[in-house]
Amino acid sequence: MKVRWKVSKLNLKQRAFADEYIITGNAYQSAIKAGYSENYAKNAQEKLVEKGGKVSEYIKDKLKEIQLERHLTMEEALAITASIAKGEPQRFEKVIRDPESNEVIEREVSEYSAGFKERNQALEHFYKINAAFIDKQQVEVTETPVFVDDLSDADG
Repeated sequence: MKVRWKVSKLNLKQRAFADEYIITGNAYQSAIKAGYSENYAKNAQEKLVEKGGKVSEYIKDKLKEIQLERHLTMEEALAITASIAKGEPQRFEKVIRDPESNEVIEREVSEYSAGFKERNQALEHFYKINAAFIDKQQVEVTETPVFVDDLSDADG
């Protein structure tokens, strides 16, 4: 689900601020980078984010869109589980970024194949999800159950 925003709702500075704020979470830095004055940037958190106006609304909608894009569907989760159960190599990527420029400093890609224990767990998980372990039985009770009080009245 993509959130559609009309470009005319935000001016260029507002949009630049919002996009930078989504990346950094720093209102002051985002305002400066978007072209606002230092004076205005000092209160950017309050004026642009907390105020609840169109910039705040845009930020919330974009964050929701990003979250939806990262959401793992049931089909994707089952495909990963099945891949592990089959012993297919799983690819991992480790990325180290410069904290100031956000540039990639180091990237390491490796593959790992699950062992017997992990493959067996993946199979069990896959079958549990698909209800393969459930032996469904339908029982009908036609008589009214009678409960017997098994505590005797020994004290009298």
